[in-house]
Amino acid sequence: MAAWVRQVTKLLVQEKNRLAATISKTIQKMIRQAIRLYERQLDELRLRQHELIAANEDAQAEARVIASVPGLGPASVNVLIAELPELGELNRQQIARLIGVAPTNRDSGTLRGKRTTGGGRVTVRNALYMPTVVAKQYNPTIKAFYNRLVAAGKPKMVALIASMRKLLSILNVMIRDGQTWNPPQQIT
Repeated sequence: MAAWVRQVTKLLVQEKNRLAATISKTIQKMIRQAIRLYERQLDELRLRQHELIAANEDAQAEARVIASVPGLGPASVNVLIAELPELGELNRQQIARLIGVAPTNRDSGTLRGKRTTGGGRVTVRNALYMPTVVAKQYNPTIKAFYNRLVAAGKPKMVALIASMRKLLSILNVMIRDGQTWNPPQQIT
């Protein structure tokens, strides 16, 4: 169902962009009808996602834990539950590699290449991007971590991806232990 939500969202964005570029009143009317249709479908899909989570006790418990983190809203919660069933079962290195936020070596012989991130589950990484941007300003744990990296001279995007990995690691431990967000325990 998460794939359908992504597809309908993509279609909705395409139609809104098309509406902005269309001059013909007739075509604009048709595009507005398509936009209303996609918005209704998106509402229906999100309702079904909510019902599926509510019907499963484990998913409901995970949703409560994930939603307790400042900056993670219903859309992020739905993506994490649907696309990352391993959350809470793997260690922090494995979960970071699975999502694609773990640095990868580009070394060859004596050459020490640049470390990069990538690969993994793009949908989960995309779902964590905006919550991490919010967290670096409002979540005291992530904010302190991000600011420390930037102060140490790391590029802001590197610090943001590292903060995303930190947030993912915190979520992993929270799900594993069944704990909701408690900032003093998360600061490390």
